[in-house]
Amino acid sequence: MKEEIFGPLLPILTFNTMEEAKAIIAQNPNPLAFYVFTSSSAKEKAWVNAIPAGGTCVNTASLHLTNPNLPFGGRGFSGTGAYHGKYSFDTFSHKKAVMKTPTWFDPALKYPPFTGKLKLLKWLVG
Repeated sequence: MKEEIFGPLLPILTFNTMEEAKAIIAQNPNPLAFYVFTSSSAKEKAWVNAIPAGGTCVNTASLHLTNPNLPFGGRGFSGTGAYHGKYSFDTFSHKKAVMKTPTWFDPALKYPPFTGKLKLLKWLVG
């Protein structure tokens, strides 16, 4: 990849070691989002702490931007937030969003096709 993509594409890059992955990411530092899939708590912590992304998801992709309780925004060329007063402080004191989905519970309800699933969801929520 030569530059960050702002569109409906999710590039999947392969690597053999964490160092190789860091080298790939260093070509376009501070990505808007970073997604890591692992069942290892140690690897999860290492990745989350090593990559200075705008937001991070663990064992899922892009759900952090749908959560209104998590900040969403980039760093560096991926964008910055609001300015003036406290907003400037918040902008330059980046809060990194991390959303973790357990690997043991992966309901089919969250994947397309969604036909017929609305009725089940309404029943579940009551």
